[in-house]
Amino acid sequence: MNYVEPVMRNNFLEYASYVIIDRAIPDLRDGCKPVQRRILQTLYEMDDGRFHKVANVIGETMKLHPHGDASIGDALVVLANKDYFIEKQGNFGNILTGHPAAAARYIECRLTPLARETLFNPDLTDWKPSYDGRKQEPVFLPTKIPVLLLLGTEGIAVGMSTRILPHNLGELLEAQVAILEKRDFQVLPDFPQGGLADFSEYDDGVGKVRVRARLRATRDRKKIIIEEVPFSTTTESLIASIEAAAQKNKVAVASIEDRTAEQVEIVLHLRRGAYSDEVIPQLWAYTHCEVAITSNLVVIDQRRPVQRRVSELLVQLTRNLKQQIKAELELEIERLLDRQHALTLEQIFVEKRVYKRIEKARTQKAVRDQVIEGMNEYRDLFIRDLDDDDVGRLLAIPIRRISLFDINKNRADIEEVLAGLRSARRRLKNLTRTTIDYLHSLHEKFAADHPRRTEITSFATVDKREVAAQNLKLAYNPDSGFFGSEVRGKKWQFTVSEFDRILAVSADGSYRIFAPPQKKLLPGRVLLICTFDNEQGQVLTLVYRDKKKIPYAKKVHIKSYIKDKEYELIRGREGRIDKLFVGEPDVKLHLEFVPAKRQRIHEATFDLGTLDFCGPTARGTRLAPKPTARIRLL
Repeated sequence: MNYVEPVMRNNFLEYASYVIIDRAIPDLRDGCKPVQRRILQTLYEMDDGRFHKVANVIGETMKLHPHGDASIGDALVVLANKDYFIEKQGNFGNILTGHPAAAARYIECRLTPLARETLFNPDLTDWKPSYDGRKQEPVFLPTKIPVLLLLGTEGIAVGMSTRILPHNLGELLEAQVAILEKRDFQVLPDFPQGGLADFSEYDDGVGKVRVRARLRATRDRKKIIIEEVPFSTTTESLIASIEAAAQKNKVAVASIEDRTAEQVEIVLHLRRGAYSDEVIPQLWAYTHCEVAITSNLVVIDQRRPVQRRVSELLVQLTRNLKQQIKAELELEIERLLDRQHALTLEQIFVEKRVYKRIEKARTQKAVRDQVIEGMNEYRDLFIRDLDDDDVGRLLAIPIRRISLFDINKNRADIEEVLAGLRSARRRLKNLTRTTIDYLHSLHEKFAADHPRRTEITSFATVDKREVAAQNLKLAYNPDSGFFGSEVRGKKWQFTVSEFDRILAVSADGSYRIFAPPQKKLLPGRVLLICTFDNEQGQVLTLVYRDKKKIPYAKKVHIKSYIKDKEYELIRGREGRIDKLFVGEPDVKLHLEFVPAKRQRIHEATFDLGTLDFCGPTARGTRLAPKPTARIRLL
């Protein structure tokens, strides 16, 4: 045991860390899980403008991903169906109906222009060895759009999970511009299925969103047409939820007709006597026509899982974008300087006839020395110091270029490089404006292809109690003692909903409050069965005699209870109820005493209207000091 415990502890922690960081939770910088990053990198390496068999893409990705082809194929289909980075050809399934994709050998894909422009830059990518050391894979992609919020993702790791809702591309770019311009901003999720959403409880990504299907009633109000389904549902799951609710008589739907093709179209035929204005609230309350989606933004930041808000993530991603553009500009300036240096050396080498110095050199070393010595005479014109690589490039100039050297072209090339340097330095100096201009250019190119699909609105919560149908017919059979919806009886017949509560009182003074049952045995002789008002409670007035036949009366107001628990109206059940009234009756009782020797008073009356309220467990008001043989109403 002493040996197993540390082994299990260390292995479990290592496994948990691996699942959290390298499988289930996306990285903040590029918004990708490792499998998504490897798929995109593989597509970039394979990219030649044409479509590739998904099976081939999976095979190439397996060189980077150690978990087999099934996980790669599933992740690729999910990524492609988001319609941002992977262009599809063939049957990739249907997110509306839930139908799966065709086999990988039958479908093809390639990168979209958005992916090519915003996700990759090999020169600014940090690399690491793949799992087997044969290839290099990116630590993270140098993305220039907020992929994390754009795609949305779900993941379950050891001890934690993440659920990031997808957002709209154009709105994210506009929000980033607002951040750079130091203006207020707000971004709200946008779901590919469309629908209507209430974001009043979104709370910047740490709350929840209520999403509804888009419903349309026909003119005669006898049909309801579902045109869009909520996020996280499909037409199949939605229809299944409506059928289940209809079987339980919770929604008045007679039949369902699914006409979904490219667009969702589910026709609900209502029952006789039911109309759309009363059935639609039932659909909100009892089916997946309305769902609540909780957002939980857990991401990997600096190799550690952290929880963030949407605004915090977007500010950090915008800061990353600014640094990314800065690095690109610095790289561009460095390359332009290298180009200027090479053109300047070539100009000096030819125009100053430095190449003439190598005509009498007899060894390779002498040749190089002559070039270095000749070029150093014009050191003031250099962009940077001369090195061996520069000498090699100068010596590699073909003789025809020396004889036909175009001085004007060389000077034009240098001037073009200088113009590029001035532009790059100006953009680097005004980095914030450069970043804003870049975001505007992305918005102009791609935002129109990805319009908002989910309508932002607000709607009141549907109270299930208010829309619940009165569809449970209850009855009591005195012969068997059973009560419920599956009992045939002629006593205490009434109709209730599933949210109503029933009060039953027996002759021994016991009572209980319970939900409408299918079939429930009520012990003893039952005096009363009625619905119980959870808000107002129930007032009962009862007259009973104890074991000595001394009469008592009490008026109680039952308010609180525990469902199905048995309570007592007569303490210790030492007696029987003679009269039981619902409410506060204004009646008088006539009491006939048990005959006794020398008894002068044989009867008495009592007005129940004079009773005061007491607790259910109190003895109540004594009506007479003598045993009573009979109690009747006057």
